[in-house]
Amino acid sequence: MKKNEQKTNDKQVRVTPFSEEELEHFRNIILKKKEESETEMERLYNMIKENRNPDANESAYSYHMADAGSDVYEQETLYLLYNRTRKFLKYLNAALERIDNRTYGICKATGKPISKGRLEAVPHTQLSIEAKTNRQ
Repeated sequence: MKKNEQKTNDKQVRVTPFSEEELEHFRNIILKKKEESETEMERLYNMIKENRNPDANESAYSYHMADAGSDVYEQETLYLLYNRTRKFLKYLNAALERIDNRTYGICKATGKPISKGRLEAVPHTQLSIEAKTNRQ
């Protein structure tokens, strides 16, 4: 059995190459990004809610079709951003789980450690730069 693997229920689980201090460093990065994303989601949600209720002062006669099209486009953009942020939060939560179960920092494609620099830039990644480049 390799140094970075442990045996659990007859299957091998890769163990993180990082120390407790390094894992705590990554946890802090992820928690900060998670807090920022949650704040962004709340902001987007409020904007979506506001856009659903157009001003009562606007008369149907002063409202141009082009304005309506712009409003729909803006609403769709807000929904896309909201969903993208929600998806990012799921990735961050999954990364926190990998830290907790000590599989954080292992490339799911190659099984090799992901570089510390890559994890600091993209802390939720599950792929090394090598694997990401080969995928594209």
